[in-house]
Amino acid sequence: MSGLHEQFMGIPSPTDVLTFPLDADAAGNITAGEIYVCVPEARRRAKSRGIDPKREVLLYALHGMLHLLGYDDRTRGDYRIMHRTEDLILTELGLGPVFAPPARRKHSTGATRMTAKKGAKPR
Repeated sequence: MSGLHEQFMGIPSPTDVLTFPLDADAAGNITAGEIYVCVPEARRRAKSRGIDPKREVLLYALHGMLHLLGYDDRTRGDYRIMHRTEDLILTELGLGPVFAPPARRKHSTGATRMTAKKGAKPR
């Protein structure tokens, strides 16, 4: 994951998830993509937070899917919208929110995410 992160984002360190849009329709909507989830990173972060690593991996996969659907988290406003959407989906799945204020949540992750540059393709 460190190699992909450096190759496509220019950051020489591991990350939790990278998303690669691979194809789009005439309107620019992504129709295919790849999501790379770093399970060792999920295990490390889950252990430090005292949560189930499966929940952390699910969060990363969900985050990548939202990127493929057009969500972004580069600005403060977009970050809030994306994480609010993740909380809504996780709550609908019966897992509860991750990013809601502490008084309203049962679990915490607080992971950082990044998306590969649009059109970038892994080797």
